[in-house]
Amino acid sequence: MAKYNASRKGSMAFYPRVRAKKQTPSMKASGNEAKALSFICYKAGMTQVVGKNTHKGSPTFGQTVYMPATIVECPPIKVLGIRAYIKAEIGFEVLNDVLSEKFDKELDRKIPNFKKPVSKKVKKEEEKKFSIQDFQQQMEQIEYFTLLVNTQPNSIELKKKPDIVEINIGGKKEEQLNYAKDVLGKEINIEEVFKEKDFLDIRAVTKGKGFQGVIKRFGIKQQRPKAKKRRIVGSISPWNPSTVMFTVARAGQMGYHNRTEYNKRILKISDEIKDVNGKSGYTRYGTIKGKYIIIAGSIPGVSKRCISIRKSQRPEKKSGLKLDTVERILVK
Repeated sequence: MAKYNASRKGSMAFYPRVRAKKQTPSMKASGNEAKALSFICYKAGMTQVVGKNTHKGSPTFGQTVYMPATIVECPPIKVLGIRAYIKAEIGFEVLNDVLSEKFDKELDRKIPNFKKPVSKKVKKEEEKKFSIQDFQQQMEQIEYFTLLVNTQPNSIELKKKPDIVEINIGGKKEEQLNYAKDVLGKEINIEEVFKEKDFLDIRAVTKGKGFQGVIKRFGIKQQRPKAKKRRIVGSISPWNPSTVMFTVARAGQMGYHNRTEYNKRILKISDEIKDVNGKSGYTRYGTIKGKYIIIAGSIPGVSKRCISIRKSQRPEKKSGLKLDTVERILVK
């Protein structure tokens, strides 16, 4: 009988496999156009879409095909503030923030005592705080600007507590500041950032599976039936040197990691909720109540989880299936 031989399970690129520090992901992005470069949405669930395959190299070219797709609900995000960065000894550091006068009441759930009435002494100190004019005066020192935004999940009846994220702006720093001034205190919609047929990079925290052993976590071979223990690694290290390498499969946390998937295509952006809502809605999510996007394939995370999307930063790869238009969405 042939000797058992298999490649190692579990990529070394994902070490250390620790729990994510926070459930709200953030992404860095770059671009030439002065606008928000990423967006925050909520995953609803998966379905199937029907359309004609327009990929000429595929065996099913010109035929009607079924493709798995993910429904992501995208309520408008609100700009909470502007942040400026300057050069530091290593990398960049925050110079200061300018917050909007208009803000959501629900922010008190996320940030305790946010914009509460304060004493006269504190008010005088607040008057001396940074303003947009101070940013303009220190433009030589500033390297780039970002937006502080909060989601509005209460508008789609998902939850009350918003998520707060930092978003990059494209263009030169003068253009970034002008754009940030225009949108400060206002809402940004998904159509202002992305269009249909755009390719995305998606970052989210994966489904958590708790503390797991080496068989489930790395898929290693079990020991023979007569062994004292079967679901363990046979040898974890030599006597000399007496150390356990980090490459050895060990039990530990599985899932609830930050993961990024590249080049996911937007099939549709719409607010026609009748097309995607069935009788029963989506498992552990419910029905879609606002604007949504349909993304080809699967994405990380569970339903109701906050995900971050940006325009793809890598070259787009050709896939076997390519749908230019969605003819029908299969809903239960």
